[in-house]
Amino acid sequence: MSQRLILKNVTVFLLVLLWVYASASKTMEFRMFKLQMDRQALPSFLKEGLVYVLPPVEILTAVLLLFEKTLVTGLYLSVLLLTAFTVYVGLAVFKILSVVPCSCGGILSSMGWNVHFIFNLIFLLLTLIGIYVFRRERRAGVL
Repeated sequence: MSQRLILKNVTVFLLVLLWVYASASKTMEFRMFKLQMDRQALPSFLKEGLVYVLPPVEILTAVLLLFEKTLVTGLYLSVLLLTAFTVYVGLAVFKILSVVPCSCGGILSSMGWNVHFIFNLIFLLLTLIGIYVFRRERRAGVL
């Protein structure tokens, strides 16, 4: 197995794990997730919509990553979600927003903003590398 294929498989595995975990933690602790979202520094209409849209979108992203035909869509959706989450966490890290409660669950909620920011950056970088590898394989005719 080539190093690129291993890298792609590890990236996809980690992303699927991330999105399933994120969705499950929000769903299992839905009341807490909703309460935390209500405290976010976002417009009301956006907070209400995100409560019901984020968990299914995270699961959809994980499912898209599981199939070769939808992998690239899952990777791009991962980039979109990770970028949004990273920017938001970055606003907390750099104190642009005065109060930003964490609406993440489980292990992520105990990380602290700086570690969470680095965690998000690592996953964003992994996803971008995954897209690069996928596109390179496609151009080379491997896929």
